[in-house]
Amino acid sequence: MTARLLYVMDPMCSWCWGFAPVAEALIAQAAAAGVATHLVVGGLRTGSSPLDAATRGYILEHWQAVSEATGQGFAFEGAMPDGFVYDTEPACRALVTARQLDAERVWPLLAALQSGFYEGGMDITLPTVLVELAEQAGLDRAGFAQALIHEDTRAATAADFTWAQGLGIAGFPTLLAERNGQLALLTNGYQPLDSLSPLLARWLQQATGA
Repeated sequence: MTARLLYVMDPMCSWCWGFAPVAEALIAQAAAAGVATHLVVGGLRTGSSPLDAATRGYILEHWQAVSEATGQGFAFEGAMPDGFVYDTEPACRALVTARQLDAERVWPLLAALQSGFYEGGMDITLPTVLVELAEQAGLDRAGFAQALIHEDTRAATAADFTWAQGLGIAGFPTLLAERNGQLALLTNGYQPLDSLSPLLARWLQQATGA
């Protein structure tokens, strides 16, 4: 019998940032039962066009709603300045790189990416920023920088996007529970911990017999 959680998300998805404390608690709850969590990146937004003022305003309204609903911190002042290209592929690829190099380091890197972008105003679409955060998360700087731009890493990132799309996952965060190849949906979208923890506990009991 094999069991694991699948956390499908995007590091530049504001609701995923809002969900971050909940996800951390659920991942710890599963780990305590001997069930690991596998991170899948979703590819929320890819492209090369700078944000226009209307789109920036629309995104900031979403950020405000997430902040009010979840209590997570956002640095609104100066966020996404003129010329900013909201392309989530590089940050997603950074997480895939970490997953390939040292799966345990993917979680501190995720936290650094989310906090850096939403609270620190960092441009996590830039390779130099991604490498710096990866080193802070405990990954080898040179090895990460090399793997980040490797074609295999780009292909693995695109494969994550395709897998999520193939399941019909259109929103993030999504948390799936997998047992013997069978998937069960725990949540698609933000829910508070007190709603999800009992649901996960029941699944873990069935999956592990504990």
